[in-house]
Amino acid sequence: MAAKWIEALTGSLEQKKQYKQAKARIEALPEPYRRTAEAFNRYLMVYGGITDGDTVVQMYLDHADLWERAAIDGTPVNAIVGDDPVEFAENFARAYGGKQWIDKERARLIEAVEAARQKAS
Repeated sequence: MAAKWIEALTGSLEQKKQYKQAKARIEALPEPYRRTAEAFNRYLMVYGGITDGDTVVQMYLDHADLWERAAIDGTPVNAIVGDDPVEFAENFARAYGGKQWIDKERARLIEAVEAARQKAS
């Protein structure tokens, strides 16, 4: 019963567990993969803005998979991210296309402008 109440306030405990596991996998990576993955993780947290917990968790699990595979294969970081790490990160996040925080603000903006138009008419 307490778990359901807590989840109602904070979100899925299972999703939090999976996110922490993905984060731990990244922290266990050898250099330079760990440092690079952590930097992308931080950027994705800010840029991604995805509000759907399942989508966010899947993105971070896939992100951990990507860097683990690169470390195992010895793939150079630059071969993964290319010349523009920002473009790589943003394309990676866009691939998960869940509902984002900005979607709510876009809807508010459209509603406010529409209400102002109707008042002006």
